[in-house]
Amino acid sequence: MEAEALARQVIHRLRDSGHRAYLVGGCVRDLLLETKPKDFDIATDARPDRIMDLFPRSSRVGAHFGVVLVRDYFEQVEVATFRSDHDYLDGRHPEQVRFESDPRQDVLRRDFTINGLMMDPDDGKVLDFVEGRADLERGIIRAIGDPFQRFREDHLRLLRAVRFAARYGFVIESSTFDAIRRDHALILKVSSERVREELVRILTEGGARRGFELLDAGGMLQDLLPEVAAMKGVAQPPDYHPEGDVWTHTLLLLEKLPQPVTATLALAALLHDVGKPPTFRVAGRIRFDGHVDAGVQMANGILNRLRFSRCEIEQVEALIGNHMKFKDVHNMKESTLKRFLRMPDFAEHMELHRLDVLSSNGRMENYELAKRKLAEYRQEQLKPEPLLSGADLIGLGYEPGPVFTAILRAVEDAQLEGRIDSYDQAIQMVRELFPR
Repeated sequence: MEAEALARQVIHRLRDSGHRAYLVGGCVRDLLLETKPKDFDIATDARPDRIMDLFPRSSRVGAHFGVVLVRDYFEQVEVATFRSDHDYLDGRHPEQVRFESDPRQDVLRRDFTINGLMMDPDDGKVLDFVEGRADLERGIIRAIGDPFQRFREDHLRLLRAVRFAARYGFVIESSTFDAIRRDHALILKVSSERVREELVRILTEGGARRGFELLDAGGMLQDLLPEVAAMKGVAQPPDYHPEGDVWTHTLLLLEKLPQPVTATLALAALLHDVGKPPTFRVAGRIRFDGHVDAGVQMANGILNRLRFSRCEIEQVEALIGNHMKFKDVHNMKESTLKRFLRMPDFAEHMELHRLDVLSSNGRMENYELAKRKLAEYRQEQLKPEPLLSGADLIGLGYEPGPVFTAILRAVEDAQLEGRIDSYDQAIQMVRELFPR
């Protein structure tokens, strides 16, 4: 059963049992925007114990908040009792909740008007106590009630406002944005994991450029990513970067991110030049000596700070660390080129380079050559079976040690370049180049 069908079934059973029940929140917003909701939430006047009695395959996921997870074999929906929240002391959770019978009270505790709508799934009738439908039609992100209070209750709402505005191309209402600008530093009290999730969604859900412009205008870019904020005003050589400074260049990459896009590619687009501000100098012309190595190190610090996984960090580091190598593809030895083209997830390296070029001088020659060579080489040509192993070298009388790496690399170079293609030729080559 699909999630929407399960939600309808749950609502029907609650209503047949004498309760009020509606779709609520993001799923209503998305249905009205004619986009497919990612999940379906239900609000009801039934208390948690009653919900669990009606749905034996359910469990409490927020007993204090009246939230019950109802499952079938394949899908699940959250069913929450109408409530009002009181006394947020930690910037995330209310210290006290009161169950309500009036759906309006439940709406008034929510974040933004476009997320404060309830819907009857049978006839599509919408309950709107906060003019959320009008804001949805006009493209406005507006806090419900006092925006300062909403952001003090849950500090993550500062980032959520930006994410919704970026994702839908909406405008943040003036008093709501004033509250963001005044209290933006509250975001520093939010856990790194929650911040990470919101930043990734801003980067990957569409409208990444607008999202980061809003983060900058609202003050949160400096709070969360001062290394990125430092890109503003850092000039670049006009011959290579006619578009302007490092910040402008980075925004252009974010604007061009494809949909869908992986988190690692989006992060690399954001951070690929993060090493330029600290390495900027003028010596006859503008230079960024060592900016790639600096960028890899800085990206590692940023991504660890935000608690990204090791796998994600390693891929972003690889993307940043290799993004300048495309300028050398025309001059690479065949062995070097093949090693370059066979890097893991090379499609992401290609896409980052394409975005980088299109956001600067537009010269696609290196991209086209790499693309052509990828099509030309078979996988066994890029990564052939080794002709020799360390065990073979020991059998030839070589002592294990650093020389093994040099020998095996030299053999693979010759193999990749087509100079040798057999075990016997490899043995002969080793004896000639590395006499014992």
